[in-house]
Amino acid sequence: MIYFSEINRKKVITEDGIKVGHLEDFIFLVTENPIVTKMVVRNDAGQKLIISTDYLKKINSVIMIEKEYLTSYLEENELYLVKNLLDKQIIDIKGNKIVRVNDVAIHSQENLTISGVDVGVMGLFRRLQIGGDLPYRVARFFNIKLTSDFLSWADIQPLELIRGQVKLKKREEKLEKIRPEDLADYLEKTNVINARKFLKILDTQKAAEVISNLNISYQTSLFKNFHNDKAARLISYIDPDEAVDVLLTLSPKKREDIIALLEQNIKTQILKLMTFAKNPIGGLITTEFLTVSSEDTVRDTIKAIKTKTVDFSSLDYIYVVNKKNEMVGVISQHELMLQSEDTPIYKFMTQNVIVVHLTTPVEIAVKKMLKYKLYALPLIDQKKQIEGIITLDDVSQTILKKFD
Repeated sequence: MIYFSEINRKKVITEDGIKVGHLEDFIFLVTENPIVTKMVVRNDAGQKLIISTDYLKKINSVIMIEKEYLTSYLEENELYLVKNLLDKQIIDIKGNKIVRVNDVAIHSQENLTISGVDVGVMGLFRRLQIGGDLPYRVARFFNIKLTSDFLSWADIQPLELIRGQVKLKKREEKLEKIRPEDLADYLEKTNVINARKFLKILDTQKAAEVISNLNISYQTSLFKNFHNDKAARLISYIDPDEAVDVLLTLSPKKREDIIALLEQNIKTQILKLMTFAKNPIGGLITTEFLTVSSEDTVRDTIKAIKTKTVDFSSLDYIYVVNKKNEMVGVISQHELMLQSEDTPIYKFMTQNVIVVHLTTPVEIAVKKMLKYKLYALPLIDQKKQIEGIITLDDVSQTILKKFD
């Protein structure tokens, strides 16, 4: 068995010693037994040559091919190893989680076949061409367990998409165990057409849970493209408050057609909530909120509270963001004080955050606060970034004015 990182960039020559270029990628057939069918070679002029592995003679210090080779092209049901698999997120159906591919293992006997992937730290070091005892010294310094975490091809779901088709093994029962938030995070990295095809693999309830965790812009794009009957089935499984947020972003005609297909009890709830749509929440936003990184510790967060919230009138919650400034969690001050100072925030934050959008009616915001016993809600934009917060005091005053 060889790893792709060990042969990547190797010189490719013909059997009579003529240099062709350097190996840049492999192409493999997406099947239960993924055979490497072609090599991608970059020559000194910068041209990309696709050469069938039928011409491959041997792989050692260099890659040798027959001198009478012919170039080829990507065919249906073929994927690039680097472009479509390496560094991409995959589903570990054995461990029920999403992981990242650090290296690809290739069986090299009769035919080159992809036998699995390495998702461990050793795969990363191998990619970086760090050898000797340096990886072990680095691992000891950072207190990292140095392993080569190998997953066989049968144990993964490569969520790779080719020419508009999702290439997935039909193992729905495995996908059902993965957190909807994780699946939503993955789908937001691909396009809407592919996401729709992936969601078809899940049952309606699971698909609705995943959709509920997508950002509002992605939700809107999906529902614009769903047939009305499918949209209605999904809406039936989404909390009515959240469903109204989605429906308000659609055209009036699309919205009416979907609502018309709902069961009567759900339709009644939705229509009642829709009557609140004339009271958007945008005018009640306050910018007195604090965000911290998911990698920050309790000590870092307490310091931030002391230095950044001096002029705040109150601080009910601390919102957690990732490197893209997307909101990924929330903590309360009470939860914060129960942890040791060196604990990273991501270890105890609540990930499933209740949110509102600019189109959310005031009444629905109040309903969410009362339902989940919250004093404030973050208002996020289409990129999951916080624009401000809505407090219970602000929305309560607005509601009370209606009864004056």
